[in-house]
Amino acid sequence: MMAMVHNADSYEAGGAGDAPSEPAAPIFSRFLFVDVAAQRAKQLRRGALPRLERPATPAAGPRKLERVAMEEVRQGAIHYMLPPTPDAALRGEAA
Repeated sequence: MMAMVHNADSYEAGGAGDAPSEPAAPIFSRFLFVDVAAQRAKQLRRGALPRLERPATPAAGPRKLERVAMEEVRQGAIHYMLPPTPDAALRGEAA
């Protein structure tokens, strides 16, 4: 199962596709957490802007994008969608 992470670059200012202002629901599954954080790290490597402010202290130094992605997911700054399961499709449930 692969979660779909909403890219920060896909949101246009003032449009209907604005980033949600409320934090995302916490992720309790470590497997889902890793999946969402890995996809977000990929977005960051491709040039997406981080959604969290970094501390202004010089001791903070450069951080790996994977760590930035994990912190974004941990703080609820990343919204994601799960694909519908095959069982839901068989029961006729809407996604």
